[in-house]
Amino acid sequence: MTHPARSLGARGESLARQFLVNLGYEIIASNWSTRYGEIDIIARFDGLIVFVEVKTRQGRDTQSAFAGISRAKHERLVKAAYQYLHEHELDEAHWRMDAIGIALQRRGGPVIDHIEDAFDW
Repeated sequence: MTHPARSLGARGESLARQFLVNLGYEIIASNWSTRYGEIDIIARFDGLIVFVEVKTRQGRDTQSAFAGISRAKHERLVKAAYQYLHEHELDEAHWRMDAIGIALQRRGGPVIDHIEDAFDW
């Protein structure tokens, strides 16, 4: 039996990947795991490596999705990003961390908000 939160997350990540591809991003990896945690999406765009955290919630707006990214989560993501860069010999690469919030509405399509360089907030 599928866990509802995992199913919701997987649906959101799929929507996020398609959203990024439509914007011209090249998806390099999905659900890349390290001892620090998982990076939902790793992509290339405009000469950058982009690490993307995706949060999905049911509702009308993405506010609660973005609220789900804690300071501790941010710190783990940064450590995981550095590990990815090191393991792939990309220590000198230019990179950033983005966040995508997705709200799955009962009626109508999903609401998708993308914040570039999200952890500079």
